[in-house]
Parts: sequence; C-alpha cells; structure tokens
Amino acid sequence: MLKPLLTSLLFGGALLSAPAAVAQKTYLHCGRLLDMRSDRAQPAMTLVVENGRILAVEKGYATPSGPQDQVIDLKNRTVLPGLIDCHVHLEGETSKEEYLREFTQNPADVAFGSLDHARKTLLAGFTTVRDLGGSGVNVALRNAINQGKVVGPRIFTARKAISGTGGHMDPTNGYRLDLMGVPGPADGVINSPDEARQAVREQYKRGADLIKIASTGGVLSVAKDGSAAQMTEAEIRAVVETARDLGLAVACHAHGAEGMKRAIRAGVTSIEHGTLMDDETMKLMVKNGTWYVPTITAGKSVADSAKIPNYYPALVTPKALAIGPKLQGTFGRAYKAGVKIAFGTDAAVFRHGVNALEFRYMVEAGMPPIAALRSATVSAAELLGQTANLGTLEPGKLADVVAVEGDPVQDIEAMQRVRFVMKQGTVYQNK
Repeated sequence: MLKPLLTSLLFGGALLSAPAAVAQKTYLHCGRLLDMRSDRAQPAMTLVVENGRILAVEKGYATPSGPQDQVIDLKNRTVLPGLIDCHVHLEGETSKEEYLREFTQNPADVAFGSLDHARKTLLAGFTTVRDLGGSGVNVALRNAINQGKVVGPRIFTARKAISGTGGHMDPTNGYRLDLMGVPGPADGVINSPDEARQAVREQYKRGADLIKIASTGGVLSVAKDGSAAQMTEAEIRAVVETARDLGLAVACHAHGAEGMKRAIRAGVTSIEHGTLMDDETMKLMVKNGTWYVPTITAGKSVADSAKIPNYYPALVTPKALAIGPKLQGTFGRAYKAGVKIAFGTDAAVFRHGVNALEFRYMVEAGMPPIAALRSATVSAAELLGQTANLGTLEPGKLADVVAVEGDPVQDIEAMQRVRFVMKQGTVYQNK
C-alpha cells in the first residue's frame, strides 16, 4: 500500500513543482500600420501576437519581454489585416478543358487540385474566403485546413449552390438527354418552396456554412439565357426563411434586375455579380441593407477568354461577351448610389492567386483606395458575421496579418506585392 502512495507523492510533487510553460510572443515591427480602425496608416508600430491572436498594438518598435519571443522586421512594409475574398470557387480553375473535366475527374482529383488553389490564395494575402459552390469537396478542404493538415485560407463554404431546373446551378445543363436525369433538392435543383426548404436542409446537413442560390441565369453554365429570372420570389423566400432558422446567410448569384429584385425583397444577404442592376434595384438594396459582391475581375476575364476561339461552348461565348464587360460600370454606379460593398472576385473564373487585381478595377471605377481596402477587411468581416475575429488589427482579434511593399492608400497596385502573410499567428510567407 505504501509503494503506490510514495509513487503518487513523488510524481505528483514533481508535477506540482514543474515550471509552467511560457507562451511565446511574436513582435511584428511595422513600418506603416493600417489597422482599418481609421483611414490612416500609423508609422512605426508594433503588433504583439500570442496564441494566434493579437495581444497588443503599441506605438514604436517594442522590445520583446522574454528570451523566447520572436521579432519579425516589417519596417519597410505597410501592414494591414488579412484580406477576405467573399466569392471564390477553390475546387476548379478556368481552362479550355473545364467542361470536359466533369466527365474525367474523380472527387479525389478535384481535391488534390484544390490544394494548390488554396495555397496560392493564402500566399496572395487572402486569409479568409467564402467558397460559393462546388461539389462538396470544398467542405472537406475547409475541414482539412481547419485541422492543420493542409495550407490554405479560412473557408466559409456554401458547399453546393441551388437553382431551378435548367437554372445556372443545374448540374446536367448541356448533357445529352439520356444523361440529364431529373436532379432534385439533394443536387441543388428545386422547383417549389417545399423543395427549396429541403435543398437548404440538405446543404446544412452536409456541412455548409451558408447558402448560395442563383435567382437568374449565369454566364458559364451551358444554357442559353444568362440574365432572366429563374426562381420565384416564393421559392427564394422559402430558402431565406429556412436558412435563417438554421443560422445561415444566403448569397444570391444574379445578373438580371428582376431576379435581383425578387431576391432582395425575399431577404437574401448578398447579391453576387449584379451585372444588369438598375437604379430601382440599387435603391432597394440600400433600403434593405443588402450587400453587393461585384466580381469585376471575373467579368473582364470571361470577356477576354470568350475572344479565344473554342475556349467556351457555343452557348456560353455570346453571354460572356455581352455580360462580362458591364460589371465594372455597374460597380461604379452602385458605389456612388451608396450600396454596401464587400470584396469578391469569383476566382476560378480566372486563375487563383491574382485576386488582388480586383482592387485595381474597383479604384478605376471610382472607389477610393482606402474604401476598396475596407471592402476586403472591415466590410467583408461584417458580411461574414465575423467582426469579433476579423477585419481589423486590434487586441483580441485573430492574428491574420499581411504586409505589402509600398503604400496601398497612395498606390493600390501595392496590393499585388504581398510580401508577408500570417494566419492566426502562423507565418506562411515572409520575403
């Protein structure tokens, strides 16, 4: 009886007397700090990071408090919060073979390809993204990144998007008749309010963080129309109400004005693309507080690709040429009308990793550089419902930090020169 007691006392005492582990801090010495709480960069500042969060923001170049602490010299950089792209598709990337891949790739092929897309996105400074539709591989990718198994941005995913039969998200558009079948709610295809409710619940059950619908036609689907309304207001309302019950926001792909108006009246959280929105639509968005995610880069990219012979199927090319070039002008008018704007690119329609091109196009359309930066930080965090964790550099927030060469407030092209990337306290790039 004495032996177990002595053993317990011996090892218990040793454990009680062992010194507690001291958490390592990282000190980021920032030449210019654009914390996004104000519109001005502050010179010579220090960010103190501990356990994946920002512990302190200090004036001057603070000295580490312990020998185990690390200093990272960013004195010749502009430092700002990790960027957020509110519209990407990490499972794929544009190419002439895109439509054939659906018949040649297995889910494992898609998954391995998505790893490179995710890594490129993170190294471009985008530490958080909304993935607005794929096959379901995007859920597994999100989980693998969260578990630290692979490298990529923090993902909020819609899993598989929802539309009506023959709509933009119908997975059998363009198939031969004997292959079309009758896809239903589990495949993201609905034809009534009841089916809309079921489709939302299916995506929730399978791991979606939000819901994505298409209330109008689209450009890249193999279907004739790219702008007409393709969901009834009752169907959209059923989606929104069901999603709200489950705590999910609703993003709505829409090009045509009528489909947008139905979606806004029904209460969607955001309109994606919004190419042909009219003044009435903009006023409705302002009144309802609906977000706009413009994806100008995607519009320019599809218009350019459509000029390459046989790049797209015959049904797609005229839509790309007609709709793509209009996005930038629509964005400029929406900004002037006071519509709430969150940054989004539709990366996959163009190559991943060059998402920052969107900043250039936003500024060209009349948005000041600081407002463009806010759209990818403060505003995007608000759209995601993540203002407690993301969007600004202040104590308590997640340590998502990027640094660029130059001053983006004066020259927005600096956003294409990302030299440092930290996500939740871990450094992924420093050059």
